[in-house]
Amino acid sequence: MDSITEKNLALLSTAYETLERGDLDACVEMLTEDFIANLPGVPEPLRGREVWRLGAQAMLDGFPDLRINVEDMFGVDDKVAVRVHFRGTHRGTFQGIAPTDRPVSFRSIEIYRIEGDHIAEEWVAPDMISLMQQISPVPSAR
Repeated sequence: MDSITEKNLALLSTAYETLERGDLDACVEMLTEDFIANLPGVPEPLRGREVWRLGAQAMLDGFPDLRINVEDMFGVDDKVAVRVHFRGTHRGTFQGIAPTDRPVSFRSIEIYRIEGDHIAEEWVAPDMISLMQQISPVPSAR
């Protein structure tokens, strides 16, 4: 493995560890100024560090004990691919759903593009259907 790939893998490992600690300021510093987020269901890419911060904050608000397990990570050239498993407890409002105190577990496939020492772009595909099913209100029996 070349030194650039190793450096990119180390950057992503540090980014996930920093996110798990909840240090969003440090995470944002790892992003380029013109960071690009490609999200499922959003027709155009979102741009800027604050877009990333808002999404990460929403996750941490909804799941303050969020744990992140990187199951696979590999890179080539300026790209890094990650298979990641998220776990936590629904203790805050998330996507309009009031806290349920339920444990959640979901996975995501994520690809990142690195520019120099910063993350420039992401393509993420979290299993939001599974996550939302785990926190959705249980229909009341009539």
